[in-house]
Amino acid sequence: MATSTGARSTLRLRSVFISDIHLGFKGCNAGFLLDFLRRVECQQLYLVGDIIDMWSLSRTFYWPQAHNDVIRTLLGKAKHGTRVVYVPGNHDRPFRDHDGLVLGNVEIRREAVHETADGRRFLVIHGDEFDSIVRASPLLESLGSKAYNLVLGLNRHVNTVRQSFGYPYWSVSAFLKHKVKNAVKYIANFERALAVEAHRRNVHGVICGHIHRAEISRIDGITYCNDGDWVESCTALVEDFQGQLSLLRWTDTPEVLIGSQAIPLLEPAVALEPAA
Repeated sequence: MATSTGARSTLRLRSVFISDIHLGFKGCNAGFLLDFLRRVECQQLYLVGDIIDMWSLSRTFYWPQAHNDVIRTLLGKAKHGTRVVYVPGNHDRPFRDHDGLVLGNVEIRREAVHETADGRRFLVIHGDEFDSIVRASPLLESLGSKAYNLVLGLNRHVNTVRQSFGYPYWSVSAFLKHKVKNAVKYIANFERALAVEAHRRNVHGVICGHIHRAEISRIDGITYCNDGDWVESCTALVEDFQGQLSLLRWTDTPEVLIGSQAIPLLEPAVALEPAA
């Protein structure tokens, strides 16, 4: 992975994958994302769905300056030489109708195949198509979304209190996902479904978002990568110039995620992709 000379120095990377930003939703951590985007230079940037939260905007219009700044920064990267590929998700589904369109130098793709520097091919897809709840019932999807929004509201209040006492950012919803048995089972089933699809497509791995849980793992010979989100975990999947994949968490102190551990992003940076 690329090295940095400090926690806030510029990171030069081959590819960056981010998803589930949810611009237009109060839970979006646009400030952390803006800092990340301004500190990263990359050849390719993949936006892996749920960039704009049209569901939330349809209920209550919320669009602060920071959300506008995110859009401007993304378009600025596209204008100045970064290849930006936008793979819409379920919260920004209408953009799927424009598959193949190039808008403001941003390529809109229903899905994509990314080839790493070491020659491996990865299916890039948001992942909601493999969410059994979303596919089975729009009503259940809506109810689940409302419950999730309540937890994210709690997340904001908890972190406001933590910040006032000088404590770093902490995700309540991510903690609950790791502790609730049904959530753990749901995540495992989702990951396996994506791995099966990668097998079917004859690719080496899959890169997705949707479930807001950053992960790199091996499932039956497939490299499963989830780039996480910018509501709970504030994470991105990145590729260095040798083709190694790593997860970064970019909150108060940028970190490289390695399994259940988090290591401050200092020189030299640490690659975490599991061995084949």
